[in-house]
Amino acid sequence: MKRRAFLKAGGLAAAASALARPAIAQAAPELRWRLTSAFPKGLDTIFGAAQRFARHVSEATDGRFQIEPHAAGEIAPGLKALDAVADGKVECAQTPTYFHIDKEPVLAFGAGIPFGLNARHQHAWWHLGGGAEIVNEALRKFNAHAIAMGNSGTQMGGWFRKEIRSVEDLKGLKFRIGGMGGQVLAKLGVLPQQMAPGDVRAALERGTLDAAEFVGPYDDERLGLHMVASHYYCPGWWEGGAMLHLVVNLEKWQALPRSYQSVLNLAGEATNNWMLARYDADNPAALRRLVEGGAVVHSFPAPVIEACWTAANALYAEVAASNAAFGKALESHDAFRAQSLSYWRIADHPYDTMMLDLVLRRG
Repeated sequence: MKRRAFLKAGGLAAAASALARPAIAQAAPELRWRLTSAFPKGLDTIFGAAQRFARHVSEATDGRFQIEPHAAGEIAPGLKALDAVADGKVECAQTPTYFHIDKEPVLAFGAGIPFGLNARHQHAWWHLGGGAEIVNEALRKFNAHAIAMGNSGTQMGGWFRKEIRSVEDLKGLKFRIGGMGGQVLAKLGVLPQQMAPGDVRAALERGTLDAAEFVGPYDDERLGLHMVASHYYCPGWWEGGAMLHLVVNLEKWQALPRSYQSVLNLAGEATNNWMLARYDADNPAALRRLVEGGAVVHSFPAPVIEACWTAANALYAEVAASNAAFGKALESHDAFRAQSLSYWRIADHPYDTMMLDLVLRRG
């Protein structure tokens, strides 16, 4: 190759390289975000989900997008995660949206409402039934955008110092319970208490709580709730499939390249699958340990469930009458629930019933 041609080719290559670098940098900027969680580090499945999510994002972007998870209390109290995002104190938070229904009742649907959807149906409604659009419209007033990032599956009904035999036993009960479940139970005389997970055991020990619910056997064991109450109830009818979210500051979300938005969505899906699998794997062994340690498992009596169902529907009608957005969300949710259950009753439910009989009852 002649010297002039060589220099010309080299010059073109250098120019192309110089032009390529800014384009790549613009498409994949280096970002450092902070995440505040609503949960303590000791809950290694829930807080571990935030850590796992951050790792997915880092690996998918070759380390260019870093998210640093912080446990509840390090940056913001657990029940103030959304506030920290709305105020721009942090870029994102890990929280169930129902922790913030005092600000907007529609946010209950993001995590799940009493007598609502199970984990699979909640996931389907969020992605394909209009759920994400409904909840994110409600979050806009808080300058936030939510991505699905975890699910607990059906939760337990909580730990009680005394056995619940009738609706009368609920009256005056000081019960730590989050979301709309507390509002439903308040109609039956319960005194619901909103409290961060890390404070629950101490409150039970002091007697400022008579009962408490959190998630299920694995997390409840880690919180030590079985050490101060022995009656363990099921099912957690207020959380049939509680979904958690990454709540992102809306301005930060809109400023992200499309590729990074996609990474966050996909990392959320991977984390959702991991969390549900982790609970399915760990809860059975944890329940066995709890029972061997003296916990007594009860089902809520049928009259109690019936009274709670009636109270829940009365509450929803009251809220919908004064909040059109809640009414719209309820209509979408209930229609999806009816449609999903119509198929569930002839597929999954008969299969599960059959296997319970063959494996557990007959051995």
